[in-house]
Amino acid sequence: MSDSPEHALPRPIFKASWFWRAVPAGMRRRWWWFRPFDLVARYWPLFKTRQGLVVVRMDGIGDMVLFRNSLDHYAGAFGVDRADITVIGCESWGGLANELFKGFRVLAINEHTYAKNPFYRFLVNLKVRRLAPLTVVSDAYFRRALMADSLVWMMAPAKSLVSYPYINEPTRSEYSWYLSAVDEIVDTGPYPTHELVRHARFVSHFAGADIAPLAPKLSWPDHPENQVVDGRYVVLNPGSNEYGRRWPLDNYLALASWIAARGVKVVFVGKAEERATGGGADELADGEMIIDLTGRTSVPDLLDLMKYAALVVSNDTGPAHLSIGLGAPTVVIIGGGHFGSFVPYPKEVTPDNVRFVYARMPCYHCFWRCDKRDDKFSSFPCVAAVSEQVVQDACLSVLPDLQRSAS
Repeated sequence: MSDSPEHALPRPIFKASWFWRAVPAGMRRRWWWFRPFDLVARYWPLFKTRQGLVVVRMDGIGDMVLFRNSLDHYAGAFGVDRADITVIGCESWGGLANELFKGFRVLAINEHTYAKNPFYRFLVNLKVRRLAPLTVVSDAYFRRALMADSLVWMMAPAKSLVSYPYINEPTRSEYSWYLSAVDEIVDTGPYPTHELVRHARFVSHFAGADIAPLAPKLSWPDHPENQVVDGRYVVLNPGSNEYGRRWPLDNYLALASWIAARGVKVVFVGKAEERATGGGADELADGEMIIDLTGRTSVPDLLDLMKYAALVVSNDTGPAHLSIGLGAPTVVIIGGGHFGSFVPYPKEVTPDNVRFVYARMPCYHCFWRCDKRDDKFSSFPCVAAVSEQVVQDACLSVLPDLQRSAS
């Protein structure tokens, strides 16, 4: 690898004695619980020649979208055919793989079960072991050692190439154990370097040339037969896996009424459980100007809906990145938990029709360990502090004709 890329950084090296690797201190109980099963799978005999490249992407939909562009450079950077690249990903976005990962092979697993159930984990590990790759790559910065790093270790490739992850004291032993067994670690920059920049730096390292970060771009086909809303509409996504990242639902309801009063339909989307825990959207919906599809769309359906939307307004969650990747005008309401790592995007790669709105506070970069909210079901104060007016202004800036009154 040439040292020519301008973002080349020092390459970390982890070393560990054979004794510590045999009986490592500081490991969580779950690691020891998994260890007998992991050892059996790791040393399961192989009767095939190692070949190809495996990319480990054990993360959510939003992370997948931010990574997807860089994957197109992997064949050239690692000297393999596109058809010889396998992506190990998550079931949460596995249903999109046929379209978004055309030309690649994808193995989707249930990341939550893999992290908790030793028997499911064992079966997955055997399947992964039989892939017998020559090279394994894992470039996520925020990742879990017992998922991504253990999968890299499980395959025992000729070359294991990983990025330097975010490490804190509770995870230091686990990362040290796995990273001491890899062939190369690439430092993609200090926190809070944005993920788009990290992915570009990682692949640049192996390509031997600078590859510039780009805004997400997803190739999703037209499915006019799947359109369930006629006419012009705005999609509102008031949910998130973490309650704290949800802009207060009352604000979304007020925004929906404000948009509908301007003659544009509003469509609420989200997971089924958000219908049960949220409430309000179904009561506001009239089936004509305000439509509640919460819990009624699959992930592919959601992409079809967002692709044709006049505007998408979302919290900091996977659908926001999907919307941006589809090229839809998008407003994202964000907080400061790890501001700059995922959102907002760097200015130079933020599309003209995208706005990130936030209310900066001194406590930004808390990693969502917030002690300032009333309970675990409340919005984080930095999210709740984003005013309705700021969101309305952002909507008008990407969709100016919302300014007109209803006819």
